[in-house]
Amino acid sequence: MHPTATASQTVGPYFRIGLEHGYVADIAPSAAAGDKFAIQGRVIDGDGKPVNDAILEIWQANAHGKYAHPDDVHNKPLTPGFQGFGRVPTDENGVFRFTTVKPGSVAGPHGMPQAPHLLVAIFMRGLLIHLLTRTYFPDDAANADDPVLKLIPAQRRATLIATKSGAGLEWNVILQGDNETVFFDY
Repeated sequence: MHPTATASQTVGPYFRIGLEHGYVADIAPSAAAGDKFAIQGRVIDGDGKPVNDAILEIWQANAHGKYAHPDDVHNKPLTPGFQGFGRVPTDENGVFRFTTVKPGSVAGPHGMPQAPHLLVAIFMRGLLIHLLTRTYFPDDAANADDPVLKLIPAQRRATLIATKSGAGLEWNVILQGDNETVFFDY
């Protein structure tokens, strides 16, 4: 008997258990410089139903545009205690929420300045490879010249830009269908 290839497997129902210890919903320490805000939204599947077992990881620069990472060699100040990382789960209604500070501009392709943004990775049951996307800030003049946003068709850019909601921001992740969030290859 010769072994045969099996179908690829999806991530099972116990996926979240291994990541729960690393949940960080408050990304910026209380003493962090910058405009602190809350952002919340929902993860919605292709049928319009909430995804109740997704995890979002957020990576960002501090308010000065400096990542808390040794590869960021730009001469900008670090923020003590600021790691620029968060991990939040969705609840039974697909809702996620975290607080942070608005990041400063960072260098992008060919040294071009990028508009302030959050990098977001989405993990969930059924995905073998996480999804990567970004969240930009509403009414930020730098959005018009952002080199990454310029690569996206104009009619799709709104899926990456949060909206004002009360005292914070709202940004939803639509996995498929109408108004699907733009996801990036890596």
